[in-house]
Amino acid sequence: MLIALWIVNALLTLAMLGGGGMKLITPKPVLAERGMAWTDDFSAGSVKAIAALEVIGAVGLVLPLATGIAPILTPLAGTGLAVIMLGAVVVHLRRKEPATPAIVLAALAVVSAVLGFLALR
Repeated sequence: MLIALWIVNALLTLAMLGGGGMKLITPKPVLAERGMAWTDDFSAGSVKAIAALEVIGAVGLVLPLATGIAPILTPLAGTGLAVIMLGAVVVHLRRKEPATPAIVLAALAVVSAVLGFLALR
């Protein structure tokens, strides 16, 4: 089960670091130009906050488990990312945009949280 957790967390971490990091360093108008029209519904600060939470969640998936320091934070990070991605699904569906990537990432985050809690039992 621990191997499955590491595989899921590695995939989710790469996706969240990539997406969150890109949103964190790219200005909001450029994000909108690059196809992230949902940013029009949020302030620049909100977009940066979402991006920062994605990056922190990605780090939280791997670092506590790798170091053995407070490993309970790993499934909690998965839970937090699931909440963020479920919010993304709602935003995309409300805007009538494709929500498939957000649904896949939300499912991965839920799997990560469940595996994390089971592995720590």
